[in-house]
Amino acid sequence: MVKVIDSHYLAITAIVTVGYQFIFFVITALFKFDQVTDFAGSTNFVILAVLTLLLKGTWHYRQIVLTVLVVVWGLRLGLFLLMRILQWGEDRRFDDMRENIGKLVVFWIFQAVWVWTVSLPVTFVNASNGGRLFQPADVIGWTMWVAGFLIEATADQQKLSFKKCPENKGKWCDVGVWKYSRHPNYFGEMLLWWGLYVASLPVLKGLEYLVIIGPVFLTLLLLFVSGIPLLEESADKKYGNLGAYRHYKKTTSPLILLPRGVYGYLPIWCKSVFLFEFPLYSRNLPQETTAWDRRNSKKSQRSID
Repeated sequence: MVKVIDSHYLAITAIVTVGYQFIFFVITALFKFDQVTDFAGSTNFVILAVLTLLLKGTWHYRQIVLTVLVVVWGLRLGLFLLMRILQWGEDRRFDDMRENIGKLVVFWIFQAVWVWTVSLPVTFVNASNGGRLFQPADVIGWTMWVAGFLIEATADQQKLSFKKCPENKGKWCDVGVWKYSRHPNYFGEMLLWWGLYVASLPVLKGLEYLVIIGPVFLTLLLLFVSGIPLLEESADKKYGNLGAYRHYKKTTSPLILLPRGVYGYLPIWCKSVFLFEFPLYSRNLPQETTAWDRRNSKKSQRSID
C-alpha cells in the first residue's frame, strides 16, 4: 500500500506544480511571451525535487544524490532552452495558440501533468526514509543517468553550434552524435529518466512500483506525441525531396545511437520492432519518384500534348 505520508507528498507536489505552471500560463496568455515555456517546465522538476527533499529532511544519501541529479539536469536544460529561444525569438509551437486560449490552456495543463508524472520516482524516494543501504540498482541507475545526461547535453550543444554556422542554413544536422541518431537528445532524456527510476527501486514496494508510469509517460510522449513525430514531420516537409536527406533517414537510427553501417543494412521489420522506426515517422515523406516513374510521366505528357 502507498503510505499516508506519500499521499501528502503527492498532493503537495501536485498543488505546487499546478500553481507554478499557472503563473507562467498567465504570463504567456496576457503578454504573448512564450519564451519561458520550456524554462517553466524544466525548473518545475528542480522545485519538486528540492521541495520534497527539504520537507522530509531525512537526508539519506539516495535522496541527496537523486535530487542533485534532477537539479543538474533541470537547470542545464532550462537555461539552455531559455537562452536558445531568446536568441531565436518566438517559439513556433505557439503560432496557432497565441490567439486561441483553449489550445493554450490544454498545452499548460499537459505540461503540468508531464512534470508531476515524470517526477514521481524522485518524489517517492524523497518522501521515504531513504530505503535500504547501497544497492546495485543505485550504480546502474546513476550510470544510466550520467550516460543519458552526457548524450543529451552533447546533442543539444552540437546542434546549436551547427545551426549558428551560416554555411549550414537550410541543412539538417548530421554531425557528432547526430550521425548515429536522428534524435539523440531525446534518447539521452529517456535514458536518464529511466536511470532515475532504476535508482529509486531500492525504496519502492508494493503499489509504489507503479511510479514507473513516470518514465513510461515520458517515453510515450516523445515517441508518439510532441517529440519525434513533430520533428520528423517538419524535416520531411523541408527536405523530403532531397536524395541526400532520404539516404540520411534510411541509414540513421531514429532514436538509439547506432553506426549507419549497421543500421542501414538492417531489415525493416527489425528496425520497427527493436529500434522504434515506426511508419508514423515517414507519413509526411514525399513518395520517392523512380526513373521509371519519370519516364512514364514524360510519355504521358507527350501523348497529352
